[in-house]
Order: sequence, then C-alpha cells, then structure tokens
Amino acid sequence: MSFDEKMMRRALQLAVCGRGEVSPNPMVGAVIVCGGVIIGEGYHRRYGGPHAEVNAVDSVTHKSLLRESTMYVTLEPCAHYGKTPPCADLIVRCGIPRVVIGCRDPFAKVDGRGIDRLLAAGVEVKVGVLEEECRMLNRRFITAHTLHRPFVTLKWACSADGFLGEIGSSGPVPVAFSNSEGSVLVHKLRTEYDAILVGSGTVLADNPRLNVRRVDGRSPLKVVIDRRHRIAGNENIFSSGDTIVMDEPDVKTLLSALYDKGVTSLLVEGGAMVLHSFLESGEWDNARIEISPLKLGDKGYGHLLMPGFMPQRTFQCGSNRIVEIDNPSDVFGL
Repeated sequence: MSFDEKMMRRALQLAVCGRGEVSPNPMVGAVIVCGGVIIGEGYHRRYGGPHAEVNAVDSVTHKSLLRESTMYVTLEPCAHYGKTPPCADLIVRCGIPRVVIGCRDPFAKVDGRGIDRLLAAGVEVKVGVLEEECRMLNRRFITAHTLHRPFVTLKWACSADGFLGEIGSSGPVPVAFSNSEGSVLVHKLRTEYDAILVGSGTVLADNPRLNVRRVDGRSPLKVVIDRRHRIAGNENIFSSGDTIVMDEPDVKTLLSALYDKGVTSLLVEGGAMVLHSFLESGEWDNARIEISPLKLGDKGYGHLLMPGFMPQRTFQCGSNRIVEIDNPSDVFGL
C-alpha cells in the first residue's frame, strides 16, 4: 500500500464517524500531512456544520505548515456556497500545494468544479486514490445524485418459509418475526436514512410511530403512501417528528418527488403491497431481510419473491438471520 493510500485510509476512518449525523450531505474525512507526518485531521460532524476540510485545517496548530502540506480528502471539495462557504476556496486561500481526492462528487453544484477550481489556482491534484472504497462509503449519496432519486433500501421480516404473516380465523394476522436484537438494529438503521416509508394499510393495521427508540440518533422523515386517501391524520405516525402523506401514482414518480424534497436515502418498511411495488419497478438498491426460524406452513400468507437475486451479506442476529441483497442494476453494479 502506497503512502497516499495509507493516508486516504485514515481519511475514510474519520469519515465514518459522521454516519447518521450528516445526511443528506455525504460523509467526508480529511487528513493534512507535512513531511510525512499528520498535522491535522477532520471529518464532517453534522449536517449544516463545518465540512471535513474546514475541521482539518482548524486542527492544525502551526498554520504556516499548510503551505508545505498535502491534504487527503475522501470526496471532491465543494465549490459552491451552501450552508457553508466553498472548501475549494479555503484550500486555495491556505496555500495547500497538493490535494489527493478519493472520488469525484456527482452533486450537480460540484461535479468536477471543485477539482477545476484547485487546478486553476495551481494546486497539484490527484484523483482516484482508494476510489471504490470512497464511493462505497457514500453509496447512498452518489446513487441519489446520479439517478436523481433516493437510494432505496427495502426492509422486511419473514418466517423461515418466507411468509410475512399468518392467516387467522378472521383474516390475515401480523406476526412479530423480529427479535429484540433485530429491533435495536432496525432503530439504528432508521437513524441512517433521510426518510422511512410505509403504505396506508400498514398505518391503519399497525398504527406504528416509526420513530427512533432504543438508540441515540435522529428520527427520519416519515412518508405514507395513501392513494385512496384513507388516512385521518390522527394516527400515531403523526404524533412526533415530520410526516408527509403522498399519493403519487407510481414508484418512479414518487421517488422523483422525494428527491426534489431533498431526500437522498429511503428505508421502505412495508407493507407487502408497497414492498412488492418497489420490487416490480426495479427502483431499489438494497434489500434487508430478517428471517425468523419460525415456519408457518399452510397458515402463512404474503410471500415476497426475489428469484435470481443472490445474497451479498448474511449474519446472525440472535436466533434470526439477516440477509442483504444488492440490486445488480444499481449504479455500482454490485
């Protein structure tokens, strides 16, 4: 591993510290090196706060050393005014002569402009060090700004024989397949997404709150699909946090509307009809399935089939098994 790769690896380690705190911004880490020694580090800590490059520069004790240093940053420095000034301008102003970048930023207001700003000022720029790892770190952000729709994760729990619920004497009955360990993971997962989505059927049947409990972190925007206008507005889902009701006619239109609202990542939690509509549309990137050892046999209902898709990751969660499947047609081609 080259020295540049080692320093980019450190920048990646820093970037991860912002997980769940910075979205819809990307996670970014930065390291400043002078004479082979790290003299400054930083990462993007929270949405709306200083970017990684700013925090790294601020951490340097002797600012005169910046003119002899290299900055390593996981994502192309921004070149536009948003909630903070452009980081590319800061780098130029500090006189940093060399910048090593993990990957380009596909966001329309950046998309090469940060690199161009640095080059125009005479800064030596190297792009593509640990590029795939830097891209994967911000897979959701990059997917959103490449496809102009949120990164979509489908999540459900099922029996060992693939059923979502049980047929009772008066019709379908929900079954609690998730265990306590899985419940904690679900709440942690929610903190990492901009929005969580369910259908009106789930709201009427389960009356969920869909907020974050049992872990620290912010609750996502709650989205309810209600094409038949069945929601009254006094359900638990409206009791805390922001909730919006949408009636877009299809998945693609819905995702486009959410992207326009600034949503870059979406966790789809059900119910079965909503999950099926996303699977049918192909507009999804990742599926996360918690599988209970319980078998329902003839009493089961609500199969969600994914023929031809192979699990990429599998791990135990107490007595349950969690399987993750990536859509091979996503922008990363996984």
